[in-house]
Amino acid sequence: MIDDILDRMTLEEQVSLLSGADFWTTAPIERLGVPKIKVTDGPNGARGAGSLVAGVNAACFPVAIALGATWNPALVERMGVALAGQAKSKGASVLLAPTVNIHRSGLNGRNFECYSEDPVLTAALAVAYIQGVQGQGIAATIKHFAGNESEIERQTMSSDIGERALREIYLPPFEQAVKKAGVMAVMSSYNRLNGTYTSEHPWLLTKVLREEWGFDGIVMSDWFGSHSTAASVNAGLDLEMPGPTRDRGEKLVAAVRSGDVKPEIVREAARRILALIERVGAFEKAPDLSEHALDLPDDRALIRQLGAEGAVLLKNDGILPLAKAGLGHVAVIGPNAAEARVMGGGSAQIAAHYRISPLEGIRQALSNANSIHHAVGCRNNRLVNVFSGEIRVEYFSGRDLAGPAVVAEAASKGEFFWFDLPSLELDPNDFSARISASYSPAESGEHVFGMTNAGLARLYVDGELVVNGYDGWTRGDNYFGTANVEQRQSVHLEAGQRYQVVVEYCSSATSEEGINLTAVRFGVEKPLGEDAMLDAVERAENADVVLLFVGRDGEWDTEGLDLPDMRLPGRQEELIERVAAVNANVIVVLQTGGPVEMPWLDKVRAVLQMWYPGQELGHAVADVLFGDVEPGGRLPQTFPKRLSDNSAMTGDPHVYPGKDGHVRYDEGVFVGYRHHDAHGIEPLFPFGFGLGYTHFSWGEAKASSTKMEADGMTITVDVTNIGDKSGSELVQLYVRPLASTIERPEKELRAFAKLRLEPGETGTASLVVRPRDLSYFDDATKTFRAAAGRYELLAAANAADIRSVVTIELANDWTGELSDRSI
Repeated sequence: MIDDILDRMTLEEQVSLLSGADFWTTAPIERLGVPKIKVTDGPNGARGAGSLVAGVNAACFPVAIALGATWNPALVERMGVALAGQAKSKGASVLLAPTVNIHRSGLNGRNFECYSEDPVLTAALAVAYIQGVQGQGIAATIKHFAGNESEIERQTMSSDIGERALREIYLPPFEQAVKKAGVMAVMSSYNRLNGTYTSEHPWLLTKVLREEWGFDGIVMSDWFGSHSTAASVNAGLDLEMPGPTRDRGEKLVAAVRSGDVKPEIVREAARRILALIERVGAFEKAPDLSEHALDLPDDRALIRQLGAEGAVLLKNDGILPLAKAGLGHVAVIGPNAAEARVMGGGSAQIAAHYRISPLEGIRQALSNANSIHHAVGCRNNRLVNVFSGEIRVEYFSGRDLAGPAVVAEAASKGEFFWFDLPSLELDPNDFSARISASYSPAESGEHVFGMTNAGLARLYVDGELVVNGYDGWTRGDNYFGTANVEQRQSVHLEAGQRYQVVVEYCSSATSEEGINLTAVRFGVEKPLGEDAMLDAVERAENADVVLLFVGRDGEWDTEGLDLPDMRLPGRQEELIERVAAVNANVIVVLQTGGPVEMPWLDKVRAVLQMWYPGQELGHAVADVLFGDVEPGGRLPQTFPKRLSDNSAMTGDPHVYPGKDGHVRYDEGVFVGYRHHDAHGIEPLFPFGFGLGYTHFSWGEAKASSTKMEADGMTITVDVTNIGDKSGSELVQLYVRPLASTIERPEKELRAFAKLRLEPGETGTASLVVRPRDLSYFDDATKTFRAAAGRYELLAAANAADIRSVVTIELANDWTGELSDRSI
């Protein structure tokens, strides 16, 4: 069928398939019965075609680092199945996920959106996720291919990575997604790789991906992430997104006519687009692109289970789990207590069905006579609190708010991210909007108004210009680098008085530079001062136990910018210190997208890392704190004691954050725990670490053979739950070469198994290793090689806790070809 369609297509029609029709759909060819299909973000939910901050509600699942902390591929596969159903509810045939870039540093803004610092763990979870999604007829899109480990200047930065590091650390998740999961789509990254944009990188897209790995799906650009006509098509980029086209269409037809692009290259790219449409069943039944909310009890339960499974108990002196019976005064304190921080920022955002805050979850769990007191203490928001209330938005043609409004609508939140405008009469590149609301403060005093805008905007209070986001506008760090740095201004307001707040917005002129978006966000807040801190300390002093919720939110952990440091923002460290000084029973619950420094660690009794676990946050955290379920997570990323202990933080700006358009991955393969091992740096918490509510005894590791066989060997470890509660234990298997002529990590994760055991129950972890697991990538021969000799297989509870060792022998040198499909 596909050949017949291709034969009947004109060149122009073939070319039309190679760019999106609009922001979210591919181009149809109606005369040949080729339908359009819709794609949707993202990794922790299916948003549909709505705005990043609005649109039809969807189930909000845990972010990827929380999934990484589960070390549970079977559970992640179940999430993939659920996400496929969510994608269908949004009329989508393609899910733009998973994200498998590596945790190179602790500062990457999208650290939360990626699974791990280790390629084996990342690959195992990605394969499971893809199999879950694609088993339901929805295509998965693995991203970002490749070298996108930082958000700084990501649209132009060249990630300069040696081939060995690429082959051993950064490419294996993509490789296994192709070879094991048959992923249907790959998304190229924004950045350059060793000087060449990945969207026009022949070695990456054709030699490695298609010729070596045998990939037969489509390669699409990240949004606005392609930069050329002939170069991108010739390199193997099939689909330019979003539409309408910028570099294809008539430009590509002309490139074919001039001989810059061979017609057979266009035909093969069009074939792959048609094959994708066929694989998702769109030829059999044209997709219904309409959207609806799908709120299922099974999804709710799975999200809650995943939240607890990924929760990592970092410290516990016995205070946890808390007994509900007899629990007296409970202080629930901190900026993340009453706010439901359920997801990170950027393109992973969705409009969640609901958000259960920790305070709400704890109140439901302690619905008896327990006394619960709440205090904020301090703020941790990066941007001024977004405006909330009744809002009217009037839209005008042109940039000067002239003439009658084309359309008007109501809103309830002062944030607008316009993928699609409310009327077809409006031109996204030439419109304006008047956003009107009123604000009545609860307290008198200085209030801060803030605004950030992609486009130009001014904010007025009672007719007076307060925030100027128009004159002198320059790109900053918001909305993926398309908006200015938030502009702020203090105004004295009187309690109970009603103030008129008006934002006048206009789209900016179209630019050829990078991403062009239209968005505005405005807010107002009364800054918290010493009184708020004293209130939190007073409530803590009079409590039997303090649950202190601190961390970050999606304004910090977000696409488009990296973190400034690895400390808790605002006065949160001070809050912990002052609360701990008046109460000996403090439990800190962290919500971050990666590691943080903990100078206060010795002053609290327990620390629980919850990440951003989705819409069931409050229920999941209460389940863990009160022992209804165990904290099942183990760290997918090393938590260093200080930022300078990280492998990328050498002090050389060429290594991080980059300089003169290049960032050098000088650490090579020594990322995460590999770096800590090589330099003898003790981490705060090692890779794979996590506590539970029970205890286990381990038997000695046993190997099926003392010699590595061609098809691999099996290592087994018996584990017994010797405690009085059910729980899970993670068995990790590392490989250590005993002799090597090249520099290699001391040990490398090669397999893992998670066992859930009842009290007194014994289970067996069965772990398979193969010859490639003993190997390294040889730059000289361009092959994976393992030298004959002895290797140790280390059975470990985490990277710093080796329980037993098995020594095996590889009788002969082993060489693995890059096209080997048996990995």
